[in-house]
Amino acid sequence: MKMGEKGETVRLGIIGLGGRGRGQTETLLQMPDVEVSAVCDEYADRAEKGQELVRKYRPYTPAAETDYRKVIERNDVDAVMVFTSWETHIKICTDAMRAGKRVATEVGGAVSLEECWQLVRTYEETGIECMMLENCCYGREEMTLLNMVRQGLFGRVMHCEGGYRHDLRDEIGMGDVNRHYRQRHFLSRNGELYPTHELGPIAQYLNINRGNRMVSLVSVASGAAGLNEWLKEHRPESPLARAQVNQGDIVNTIIKCANGETILLTHDCTLPRPYSRGGVIQGTRGIWMEDNRSIYIEGMSKEDKSYWTHRWESDEKYMQEYEHGLWRAYREFGLRGGHGGMDYLVLRAFVESVQKRETPPIDTYDTASWMAITPLSESSAATGGQPVDIPDFTRGEWLRARKNVPTGEYVLQ
Repeated sequence: MKMGEKGETVRLGIIGLGGRGRGQTETLLQMPDVEVSAVCDEYADRAEKGQELVRKYRPYTPAAETDYRKVIERNDVDAVMVFTSWETHIKICTDAMRAGKRVATEVGGAVSLEECWQLVRTYEETGIECMMLENCCYGREEMTLLNMVRQGLFGRVMHCEGGYRHDLRDEIGMGDVNRHYRQRHFLSRNGELYPTHELGPIAQYLNINRGNRMVSLVSVASGAAGLNEWLKEHRPESPLARAQVNQGDIVNTIIKCANGETILLTHDCTLPRPYSRGGVIQGTRGIWMEDNRSIYIEGMSKEDKSYWTHRWESDEKYMQEYEHGLWRAYREFGLRGGHGGMDYLVLRAFVESVQKRETPPIDTYDTASWMAITPLSESSAATGGQPVDIPDFTRGEWLRARKNVPTGEYVLQ
């Protein structure tokens, strides 16, 4: 199916209608072959806002629920979208899968390793997939870099870095007022809480679960000071100003892969800084760095005759020359949706996998593997950075060609 073509109608149940859920629902409603049969949120006022949003685009009012189980039981729901709090993602997904519904979940780390195994076991028992909606896998930069990796520009890639480096002190600090779940995680946990924005694209570069896998990690957390200071300054009368904050300001996690590569993930949300995903790709023929938007490719980048012969150059011309084919088609179609357009692409990838009854580009094994980094990092950080094994959720299938291979233009290749 070419971009923009209308396919078989997919009837969705939307679970979770906070800010992210409403934004994603609005993007879905811009697809003419998507209908929303039911909306759900534990807060009734949010569910009602979901109904209003659907009426803005469709000549009907969907059912509104506060219990997600009523949505997954509906006969007029083909697939379920989960935009709820991190700790509820896997429970809702597995219940939906057992009810016969394909499911897509918003990003976030798992609460425990066991629930990641529950997700995998549910897929293997039911044959119904769960796709993580990791929009960064479909970002223009990330897909251009994937194209460059596949064409061998960096040689053999040996090291990658990425992070969620986003000053969220106000969002976290006001979480009890704004009903945002992130606050309780920062108060009670300490680890790589939000790994997938960086890890998802890196997993594509390194063929994770498809000829390679993550085998172990170490995680070290700094102390927690940034959020405490913000709370004391901005909410001095709140009990939170005296609350214990467990989440370290900076958490660094190093992952070792089966084929020898290393990955550095950085979680950095409670100190002042500009936003960055801190991407780095380094291989035997070159290196790219996000934060200074620079690149060096051996034999292609300019050099001089001084002692320091290697010179950085802007990545601009590479981003244009090696732009991924999906993004070229997307520009012609017209960008839409949030986060520079990548939200639309990841949502469309799921919708078309439902229409074609195929494995989604980000499958259940990927979803479980990426989410598992959070509880594993917590275990390592709690012991001062002791190594922790990363389970092989594929049970050896990463060594062989995958049986169910997705097709179409949304495949990450």
